[in-house]
Amino acid sequence: MNNKLWILFVIIGVMSFKSLEAQNKPYRVGTTAANFLEMGIGSAANAMGEAYVATTRDLSSIYWNAAGLAYMNQNEIQVSYQPWIADIDVAFIGGGVVLPRIGTLALSVTSMNYGRTGVTTLEMQEGTGETYQAVEYAACFSYSRKLAQWFAFGASGKYIASNIWHMKATAAAVDLGVLVNTHFLSPNGERENGMCIGMSISNYGTRMRYDGMDLLRPIDILPEYNGNYKDVEGQFRLQQWELPLVLRLGVAIFPLVTSVQRLTVAVDALHPNNNSESINLGIEYAYLIPGVGRIMLRTGYRGLYMDKTEYGLTAGAGFHFTRLGNNLLKVDYAYKDVGILGYSSTFTLGFTF
Repeated sequence: MNNKLWILFVIIGVMSFKSLEAQNKPYRVGTTAANFLEMGIGSAANAMGEAYVATTRDLSSIYWNAAGLAYMNQNEIQVSYQPWIADIDVAFIGGGVVLPRIGTLALSVTSMNYGRTGVTTLEMQEGTGETYQAVEYAACFSYSRKLAQWFAFGASGKYIASNIWHMKATAAAVDLGVLVNTHFLSPNGERENGMCIGMSISNYGTRMRYDGMDLLRPIDILPEYNGNYKDVEGQFRLQQWELPLVLRLGVAIFPLVTSVQRLTVAVDALHPNNNSESINLGIEYAYLIPGVGRIMLRTGYRGLYMDKTEYGLTAGAGFHFTRLGNNLLKVDYAYKDVGILGYSSTFTLGFTF
């Protein structure tokens, strides 16, 4: 078992090195494609300032750290909706199945819809009467398992597509993550209440190149001469774009743990390939009402030390109602400040069975 753990750490370390190597120059803002992959999934994580890589234990682990799926005790379905700026919407739907002695398997689809926009040309600047739509999505398959009581590993494979009218680009990527539970700083000596360390690398994959009929244009290769093949069909060839690679390293502690109360404090450090490094902070207070369910209050701060950030304070709440058979109905909400762009809300609904 120890040899297997060392192998996993080496794999994560190599991937982390590659992510650092990919950042050839600082603050490469606007140099990646499919940036919807940077939109945090789930109200709990968004309310905690996206400091979630060491805290995640539910289906949203698909996005934050696939290793968190190994700590799911029940099958779960989760739906999340995030109305963004300028009528842009982000949606997530996923399901996970817990298989004893095998691990946890999960499937999900994340999409960003940019809405419909009128088509204009130089000759018809008021519009041609046509509209076009831009949609991006990622289909993901995840697997996670506890390799020891204190160590979990998770991996995801995803297919990513971006469609802009008649143009399309695709890519494939993998996510890797680990979670380590320790006895350190545990208020009652239990490992599950001790410091938890999480690390993940997201969107390590191929590049995207847009292609489609909108790149076709007639070309006259010798306009000064007659008799040549005038208006030959030509095609522009666009360059390839990297995916938004993100390395996350986080720590979570639980300074207050009782039979009905639990306080979580989390800190994440982020190293992206398209922006400056930053720190996310998050706090969650959970109170158990026996026979009814659990209430969570959350707050956080996203983008600390980020260069020219528009992010800031976050907040939210959650209500997990206990149903028959200890199944849960989860209702969560998050609010976050995005500077000059106003604010954004995230709504999440989940079921365990």
